[in-house]
Amino acid sequence: MNFEQLKHYQAKLAFEMDSWDLYEAMERGDNFVVVDGRKEEAFGMERIPGAINLPHRDICTNSTAKLDKGKVYVCYCDGIGCNASTKTAMKLLTLGFEVKELIGGLDWWIRDGYATEGINARAGTEVNCGC
Repeated sequence: MNFEQLKHYQAKLAFEMDSWDLYEAMERGDNFVVVDGRKEEAFGMERIPGAINLPHRDICTNSTAKLDKGKVYVCYCDGIGCNASTKTAMKLLTLGFEVKELIGGLDWWIRDGYATEGINARAGTEVNCGC
């Protein structure tokens, strides 16, 4: 067995989740916050239910002062062609927050058939997140 490769996959699973993982965590009521790292306009158009908007460009000590460091912050953006989720996760991590990145972002959330919120909200599997 290649232990370096095993370590790589274990780290990947420790720091990333997919839309099914997120849906299941929402259903269980896990201790996390979904963070949309895109601009406010994009967030208003369509988002994952219950997400907060924290554009990566605005992340600083002041903009995160009221966030609970006891929670995990699951960061997302449009999808694999966007790196706002990575920038959001990196900035939150440097400020002392525990983070994960949502693989595929909003795009894969929609492709997997989950409902969204916003001006362009889509019907789909509803999420029981207390949102």
